[in-house]
Amino acid sequence: MHVQDTHWSAAALASGGGRPGGSRSAPLRVDAQRNLEHVLRAAREVFGELGYGAPMEDVARRARVGVGTVYRRFPSKDVLVRRIAEEETARLTEQARAALGQEDEPWSALSRFLRTSVASGAGRLLPPQVLRVGVAEEGSGAEEARVPQQRSQAAPGELRLVEGDRAGGDPGTAALLEVVGQLVERARAAGELRADVSVSDVLLVIATAAPSLPDAAQQAAASARLLDILLEGLRSRPA
Repeated sequence: MHVQDTHWSAAALASGGGRPGGSRSAPLRVDAQRNLEHVLRAAREVFGELGYGAPMEDVARRARVGVGTVYRRFPSKDVLVRRIAEEETARLTEQARAALGQEDEPWSALSRFLRTSVASGAGRLLPPQVLRVGVAEEGSGAEEARVPQQRSQAAPGELRLVEGDRAGGDPGTAALLEVVGQLVERARAAGELRADVSVSDVLLVIATAAPSLPDAAQQAAASARLLDILLEGLRSRPA
């Protein structure tokens, strides 16, 4: 998993949720719009391969523009990271909603969401606050961060979302956790998902099953194979 933590700065918030200039930005010239698209495409590729710790110079090089061009649109790397992370979070949320609304069988809905998300490579670009997890210490009785319909207690040694970082005040992240929580609860209630599987486990599957390999065909094959194994681990077994 290549996602790395980063600091969401005030500059990112001041930029209109990570979008340069926020809602007050004027329409871009054709060449400026083209450069912006090149930068965003390059950023997705670079951060997907190297994690959010990759330097802006790598993004500029991949976009075939000067680093000054990148900084004119994104005054800091935090702003660019937030933009990419928000877009990926929104895409994942839509994939989860589509699976929830179009699949009648709970397990089919959950597995469809996981397969679609892994195939799109979204796991390499999930925002840090979604993936940050803690481990409940033995005998600590630590409370699991509450995602709708989730268990209230974390078992010793179990991965759990950290309360203060669960959504970070970001409505996009909260929406993702909400809809994935519905997929998880439906599959668990149907007896098809292991009772100890949480929303954080499902999101970690998306990240884990998205290895970054130099060959696209090998990467797709590895992701599909790994996801098959992980899905088997998620399913409940008859007593």
